[in-house]
Amino acid sequence: MATIEEYLARIRPADVEAMAAAGRRQQVLTKPAGSLGALEDLSVRVAGMARTCPPPLPEPAVVAVFAGDHGVHAQGVTPWPQEVTGAMVANFAAGGAAVNAFAASNGIDVRVVDVGVAADVSGLDIVHRKVRPGTRDMRREEALTTDEVEAALLVGLEVADELVAAGYRCLLTGDMGIANTTPSAALVATFTGTTADDVTGRGTGISDATLAHKTETVRESLMLHDVPGSDPVGVLAAYGGLEHAALAGFVLGGAANGVPVLLDGVIAGAAALVAQAISPAAVDYCVAGHRSVEPGHEIALKTLGLQPLVDLDLRLGEGTGAVLAYPILCCAVRALREMATFESAGIDA
Repeated sequence: MATIEEYLARIRPADVEAMAAAGRRQQVLTKPAGSLGALEDLSVRVAGMARTCPPPLPEPAVVAVFAGDHGVHAQGVTPWPQEVTGAMVANFAAGGAAVNAFAASNGIDVRVVDVGVAADVSGLDIVHRKVRPGTRDMRREEALTTDEVEAALLVGLEVADELVAAGYRCLLTGDMGIANTTPSAALVATFTGTTADDVTGRGTGISDATLAHKTETVRESLMLHDVPGSDPVGVLAAYGGLEHAALAGFVLGGAANGVPVLLDGVIAGAAALVAQAISPAAVDYCVAGHRSVEPGHEIALKTLGLQPLVDLDLRLGEGTGAVLAYPILCCAVRALREMATFESAGIDA
């Protein structure tokens, strides 16, 4: 089995020559230059990921839903009981969640990965890679040990490797974990130099009083640990969660395999910040599927330098925003691959 360092050694920045060729091709396709807006830039980026122009279609695609629980749930940061995480994992496995419905509509496969669910889900037909049954309470102590962080990172790296080896050419991020927007806020604040007030949102929908308490929980956690963003493993150890660490590994694994990684919302954004801190070139392979209503997500995307493809006021998670954005990614690549040039169409422009 490969080590984290061996995976990281495979990550290369996007190919500038392929991107330049894609930019030139965009100028001669049968349309006014720039008329496809962000799709043109996206197609250029995908060419850089694939290291060729035009790039292959990013298909087939799979969304990996990493699931874990959080000790900070004990602080009352959400009204939802922790047992919902395990129940929703069973719902994913049965095909009954929103991400299942959206994925079926877009021809995307779903893989559910238990990396840290507190409940026993061993009887479900999912990918079983549990590192531990939930994190510790980040407001009281470190959420994870360094060994646990590295184990969860390896889960994501290995899952990405396995999926690409199985033939998938686009990896989509999904997540499930009651209370996981709380550690997300701490992660985003740490890597962007912002405050708890800037990044803490309502998650699944909470009252003003609970939001104030949640924000204070994030603030106190940041003060307790005070880990610099230059120590990404230490940051994950301080705040968690296990699905964040696995998703960071998943992003790194996609980059190591040279395939696009289509990010979902704030959980994925926080994980991508971790991946960026570990290997800056990994962000070359990231595409922002959507903009979440969580305030920390907007901040994360700006730091990552990514433009979201859709903005639909989503805050569900699961990978739903990434799945909805996938056809847009495919259209951007199809335009670069399949549109005629003015010369081939016999148009004097």
